[in-house]
Amino acid sequence: MLKVATAPHMFSPLDTKRLMRDVVIALMPAAVVAVFFFGLNALTVILTSVAACVMWEYLFVHYLLKQKSTINNYSAIITGMLLAFNLPATMPLWMVLIGAFMAIVVAKMAFGGLGKNIFNPALVGRVFLFISFPVQMTMWMKPNWHDFFNTDVQTAATTLGILKHLDASSSATSLTHEVEAVHDIPNYLQMFVGYTGGSLGEVSALALLVGGAYLLLRRVITWHVPFYYLATMLILTSAMWLLTDDVRYEPLTHLLSGGLMLGAIFMATDYATSPMSVKGKIIFAIGCGLLTFIIRFYSAYPEGVSFAILIMNAFVPLIDKFYYPRVYGTGRK
Repeated sequence: MLKVATAPHMFSPLDTKRLMRDVVIALMPAAVVAVFFFGLNALTVILTSVAACVMWEYLFVHYLLKQKSTINNYSAIITGMLLAFNLPATMPLWMVLIGAFMAIVVAKMAFGGLGKNIFNPALVGRVFLFISFPVQMTMWMKPNWHDFFNTDVQTAATTLGILKHLDASSSATSLTHEVEAVHDIPNYLQMFVGYTGGSLGEVSALALLVGGAYLLLRRVITWHVPFYYLATMLILTSAMWLLTDDVRYEPLTHLLSGGLMLGAIFMATDYATSPMSVKGKIIFAIGCGLLTFIIRFYSAYPEGVSFAILIMNAFVPLIDKFYYPRVYGTGRK
């Protein structure tokens, strides 16, 4: 059969299904660490979130759109994993179902499905749950790898939550040891490995970096968004730390704790909700870093990654209007 199509005539084995499968593989190290430190609760939340996202997408496509199912492209699984990674291990499962509905039906399918949504679906689900159920969304489970079945669940404040409530006059030289003794702030190694409280997928910087390295090697993402996002936060916090000697600005703590790594590597790099050109990606990433810094230090919230990425998602069409990819086979942009 003769096929007539416009140039360029290119073939690539890199399809949507393979890309999504690679992302699922890249997320597995963080999932394993979450289950290791938070036990059965973490496994239940992850499986429930994934199953709920797949279910909502199947029901919407099959019964409302009456079209062929799209659940075999792995995108719903990724949304479910990322949503779970933004939730505490103690999250009630019925709330996870609601978050999955908001992520899949409202943030994704209502816009037309994969590739047509303008906001990251997992973050929409996370923010909706955070606004609707703030108590449950801020009950952080203390890591306990000796108790897989969670027979003795203890909660504790996150590192960013502790720093948020320190006095503005707290200096890195005079109060660091006192703060660690009183509030049990984890050290760098604990934050790097994952022995700290927080959302399921954000606690281990090591697991996230391993997943990010895999995506880079497979050329699923480029380095621009993660690098400029993290570099912006590092520069801003370092500058304020040196100027004020305030322990709340300690840069490595902000890199290793909270959702910064998770957001920079896995959510700010989403194809559908990030710019297409390199210059656009850089502007987008710097904007995410700047907004994260502002929200963390000048708002009531200790974390700011989710809001920062969603706000910058709204600016992506404008960024793409001024910075769009080079037309294939020409020097024009």
